[in-house]
Amino acid sequence: MTDPIRLSKRLAEQLGCSRREAELYIEGGWVRVDGEVIEAPYHKVGDQRIELLPGATAAELPPVTLLFHKPSGDPTAADPANAQLQLAKASHWGSDDARLTPRERHFARQTALMPLEQDASGLVVFSQQREIIRALDDPRGKLEQEYVVKVQGEPEDGGLALLAKGIGHRGRVLPKAKASWQNETRLRMVLKAPQAGDLQQLCEAIGLKMVGCKRIRIGRLSMAKLPVGQWRFLGEHERF
Repeated sequence: MTDPIRLSKRLAEQLGCSRREAELYIEGGWVRVDGEVIEAPYHKVGDQRIELLPGATAAELPPVTLLFHKPSGDPTAADPANAQLQLAKASHWGSDDARLTPRERHFARQTALMPLEQDASGLVVFSQQREIIRALDDPRGKLEQEYVVKVQGEPEDGGLALLAKGIGHRGRVLPKAKASWQNETRLRMVLKAPQAGDLQQLCEAIGLKMVGCKRIRIGRLSMAKLPVGQWRFLGEHERF
């Protein structure tokens, strides 16, 4: 038996390549240890059989953006630092047409953008791409967000029109919101850069009680058919 060492070091010795090249093979899913694909360069190995799969390329995986349908009640959702934990509990949508094979590297160093409150559900974005992070993390909040809000009660006369003009509540001016009835208990609300509690206060300001909400769109990008608790890759030609 030999002392366990990092897989990347053992592979580099076996192939006669650089340590970085070995890491790229491993992160790309091209290396098997005793028949099992291992994607962690730091994985410790001893005398196991190590194989490089046919067609292997030592190419860096490009950064990706992931779209996640967050379920309501997830206690990790309010903390962006838990991005990897949220994704680890989720599953890749089987109908994703991005033609990318999920790799562990795709979940590393993900930034949670526009996180939702714990009791909200809907579209959440995680990204490794600098241009996406800059666009969605803009404090000026230029992108529209669309929600379906479940409510109880009867609104005051002309209440939806007041939301569109801007309304004050509890000593502060709330963001303007375009609102329309989807059915007797659900409103569709469109607004920019909502802060925590804004949707609830917008409802309260016109006599309604919010009992649930789901974000269905950010900018031009709709959640569409993405099932709850699952994620997909942002397509190459999709734009917010």
